[in-house]
Parts: sequence; C-alpha cells; structure tokens
Amino acid sequence: MNQLVKIFPFIIWFRLTTLETIKADFFAGLTGAIIVLPQSVAFATIAGMPPEYGLYTAMVVPIVAGLFGSSFHLVSGPTTAISIVVFAAVSKYAIPGSDEFVALALTLTFLAGVYQLVFGLAKFGLLINFVSHNVVIGFTAGAALLIASSQIPYILGIEISRGEDFINTWAALFSGVAEFNIFLLIVGLGTLLSAIFVKIIRPKWPNLMIGMFVGGILAFYLGDFTDSIKTVGVMPAYFPPLSTPDFSLSSLKALAPEAFAIALLGLIEASSIGRSIATKSNQRINANQEFIGQGASNIIGSFLSSYASSGSFTRTGVNYSSGARTPLSAILAALFLMLIVLLVAPLFSYLPLAAMAGIILLVAYNLIDFQSIKKTFRYSKSESVIFSATFLATLLFELEFAIYLGVLLSLMLFIAKTSTPDVHTLAFANEPGEEIRKLQSIRKTPLTQCPQLKIIRIDMSIYFGSINHIQKQISRIVDNQKINHILIVASGVNFIDLAGIEGLLIENRRLKALNGGLYFVDLNTFTFDFMQKVNFINELGQENFFNSKEEAIHTLYDRLDRSKCQTCQALVFKECL
Repeated sequence: MNQLVKIFPFIIWFRLTTLETIKADFFAGLTGAIIVLPQSVAFATIAGMPPEYGLYTAMVVPIVAGLFGSSFHLVSGPTTAISIVVFAAVSKYAIPGSDEFVALALTLTFLAGVYQLVFGLAKFGLLINFVSHNVVIGFTAGAALLIASSQIPYILGIEISRGEDFINTWAALFSGVAEFNIFLLIVGLGTLLSAIFVKIIRPKWPNLMIGMFVGGILAFYLGDFTDSIKTVGVMPAYFPPLSTPDFSLSSLKALAPEAFAIALLGLIEASSIGRSIATKSNQRINANQEFIGQGASNIIGSFLSSYASSGSFTRTGVNYSSGARTPLSAILAALFLMLIVLLVAPLFSYLPLAAMAGIILLVAYNLIDFQSIKKTFRYSKSESVIFSATFLATLLFELEFAIYLGVLLSLMLFIAKTSTPDVHTLAFANEPGEEIRKLQSIRKTPLTQCPQLKIIRIDMSIYFGSINHIQKQISRIVDNQKINHILIVASGVNFIDLAGIEGLLIENRRLKALNGGLYFVDLNTFTFDFMQKVNFINELGQENFFNSKEEAIHTLYDRLDRSKCQTCQALVFKECL
C-alpha cells in the first residue's frame, strides 16, 4: 500500500474526503475560479503568450499539481514571477505572441518540469531549506517593477520597443511622455482606480473582474472620439487543446539554462508558499513530493497548451481563507474555470489593452511584500544584503542571473554561519556553596571564572567547514589566557566529521604538551557513537569524557595545578572551598 501511495499520493487526501470537506472545497474552488480568470489572462500577457494560454495553464496545472503534490492548500498555475522569466527567456529567439514563441515557451516548460521531477525523485527537497525566502521576495519585488514598467506604455500610448531593459524603458517613457494618449490614460486609470475602490469597500468582491468591466465600458464610450483604443482580440472558448513543444536539438540547447532557472524559482516559490500555509493548517509538507507534483504539472501541461507555472501566493491564500480542506478545491477551481470560460470568453475580445495594463499594474503592486521587506531591513543585515542584491540584479541584469545570484548568496550565508559557530564561555551564575548551580554564558553577565579550567559551549556541528574557526578559538584561550584545561559542553553539537575529529586531536595534543587536555560533556548519542566508531574516544582518552558537568568538574579539579589553587581567590567550584 505504501508503494501505491508513493505513486498516487492523492490517495492520502482522498481518504479524508467527506460530504463536509467536499462542500467546503466546492465553495473554495468556485471562489478561486472567479479570482484566477482575470489573473491568468494578465499573467499570459506578461509572459508574451496569447491570453488564452493563461487560462489553459490555470485549467491544467492545478489538477495535476493537486493530484501529485503534497500540500492540501497550495494552488498552482500561472504566476507573475515565472511569467516574466518566460518572456525574458523566449523573447530572445521569437516574437512574443507568435506560434514560434508559443512552441518555445512550451519547450521551456517541459524542460523546467523535467528538472523539477528529477529533483523530486532524487530527494533534493531538503536543499530548498538553504535558500533564503528573501531571494523570492527580492526577485518578486524586482519583477513587479519590471512588469509595471512594461505596462505603463500601454496606458500612456507611448511606443517602446519590446524587450528593452529597465533603464532604457524609463528613459524612453520620460522622453515620450509629452505625447501621451489621454483616452488610453482614462481607460487605464479608470480600470486601476475602480479595482482599488472595490477592494477597499467590498474586499470579498472580484475587484479585478469589476475593474476590467469598468475599463471595457470606458473604452466603449470613448471609442466615439478615438480609434486608438486597441483590444485583446478574439479569445477561443474551448478546453485546452493538445500541443507539441519544439524538441529540436537547437531549441533544447538554447533553453536548457533558462529552464533550470525557472525550475529553481518555481520550486522555491511553491515550497515557501506551501510551508507558509502549512504553519497555519498544521500540515507537514513533503518537499520531495511537492517537487514531483510541480514537475509533473509542467511536463503534462506542456502537451496541453500550458506554460511554466508554480504555486501562487494570492490564490493559495484565498483558497485557505475560503475554507478549503483538501486539494480537491484546486481541482474544482480548474473545472469551474473551464465552465466559466465557455460563457465569458467571447466578452474578452472587447477588453482594451489599456484596461489589461491597469489590472497588471495592480497585480504588480500587490506582488511587493512591503511588510517582509521592512522586517528584513530592520532585523537582519545579512538577509538585507540577499534581498537587495537579488532585487537590483532583477532590475539590471538577466533574470536567470538574479535567481542564481540570490541562491548563491543564500548558500554563502549558510556556509558563513555554519563555519563560524558560536563558542560561548560559560561560568557558574551562583555561589559555590549553593546546592543547585547553573552554567551560563558570560557575554551578557560578567561572571567569575576559574583561571585554570575554561568551560566553553559550541552551538554548531563540528565539521570540515567549522573546525578551523573552533581551533582558532581554542588557540586564543591557550595563548591569551594561558589556560591549558578546556571543557567543551557539547549539547549543541549535532554532528562531527573526520576533519572535525582530526582538528580536535591536534588541539588535544597541544594541550597535553602543556600538561592540560581537551574534555567533553553532554555529547548526544549519535555524536558519541560516531566518535567511538572512528576510535576518537580511545585516542583522546576515555577519561576525558563525562556524563554530567558535576562529574566533569569534580574530576578535572584534581588535575589542576595545586600551587595555583592555593593562591587563587576565584573560588568558583564547591571543590575550592
């Protein structure tokens, strides 16, 4: 049965469905379908795809990801960040909106799905934990500005070459602002402001849909005065058709690097959203299964007219707050969308591009997580660097480079933290005569220490990356404080490797030459067993390992220099009395 669940993970949540959960998922799915309709059209526009491809993606991907993913509430589909990377990657080789562009975008989607599926099957899910969430926040904020920059020309009616970078786009906007089109501006701002107004006075209403309707009405009446208001055009009213990606060797070679970046970004997005919702729903997320679900949805989607996708921040939040209980809600949302499209697709042919631009501007603004950015700059310098670097790289360089840079900085930060573990000096916080005594760090409170025995606590694994830092700390104690007996409280050491053991043996030999030694207390079972397995216990000496701090101090007191003890005024141990 376990093997069957691994192949068909939806068996887990299918068993949990009841009439009550189906009812909750029904209404959550209906809400999700109404929200995703205007969003998916907007995202397809951002990606350079015909609008209907956003709808196809929102129909196919949630079903596959819901069946093969892990999260009960994550809703996958077209997203802004992925869409803008798709545009940046494929627009180098084809004209946006053309058949060639669509074929290459589907190839990109297929390759990204293959990467994601391989990551999941290889159980690389844990690696995503080493990537800072600020990579996503920084990239998304930068992408939001790029998206806004690309849509302003549609609202102002200023002609700008597609594919211009951020700086050149704004330079062209400023140079041509005097030639703006007042009619397009009215339609765009009317759409934007009406959507904002509805969101303020009626938060639960479909504000984007209403904004589009207002934009369409404005364009209809202004059409009597100008012929400059262009519309989206005819949108097919049918289910996702079969499609064939371009599998030519040249296309695969050209798109493979960009596909890797999309795969990585998609997994980071989906995992971070899934974990965020899981903290509220008390569900445990299987990152590897989520990778498989995302990969399968992109691979299958590439043959059903769907472009690259991931988990959606907005739709997942709405899904959870609407009372969704299982992934059936995401599947129902996709099915409801199919029915809605059959009814309203003809109306989209009247939607002005300026109105669509107004909606996309609002979507872009909502992408920026101002609260998280504020918290990051307030509390963490290192995370601020990751955010800033990713944000600026997104604006100024290739989008794939921005993703790689953010991931690289995250890994560098992780390595920097683990390679320089905290080494706390400990001392007793109360008088030596008291029965119960507690060791605490001297960083916040200066405490009297023994001049012959240094007690330290290492709060990190001792491995090849951190042993050099630990050796330096021990050397400072020996050289600066002339202390040759060092007791390591190892309760915070969860792992040790051969390089770490070799470094500790070197320090112990140095201390023994000075009539001292290196001692351990509070080792966990896993670490102690490994030390025993590689003969570290015998090499260091069984007598240098203790089960309790009291036993360690009582034993080590007898190894101290008595001549120094006779003149010592510290009296930190009860043995000193």
